[in-house]
Amino acid sequence: MTKRNKIIYWVATGWLALGMVSTGIVQLIKMKEEVDMMTHLGYPIYFLTIIGAWKMLGVAAVLVPKFPLVKEWAYAGFFFAMSGAVFSHLAIGDSAKELFGPILLLILTAVSWYFRPATRRLPTEKSFQLIHEQHES
Repeated sequence: MTKRNKIIYWVATGWLALGMVSTGIVQLIKMKEEVDMMTHLGYPIYFLTIIGAWKMLGVAAVLVPKFPLVKEWAYAGFFFAMSGAVFSHLAIGDSAKELFGPILLLILTAVSWYFRPATRRLPTEKSFQLIHEQHES
């Protein structure tokens, strides 16, 4: 991994983690603005607890070394949550201002996932073949 790619990964991942933790906290504590937003979007308030808790667990999964399969799940969860937020705001006709946060977190999710180091990726079939060939020789 080049130094440039490593910097891109850690900057995107740091901002992603900060964004997910900060929004997760306000969702878990059911801050008035979050409750109002969920009501505005038509979701039940208990949804805040679910999303907030999953965000916290997802951040831990992305930041902790190893466990590449859990990282893939976390990235997928972030992608689904943020794309769902974007479409929810679009569906009720919210302004572009309401889309900024979810779109930014969606982009950070994609950038962090794309630039993640090999040690944080799932092994590919090709790498399994290489390992198998090394054990045979």
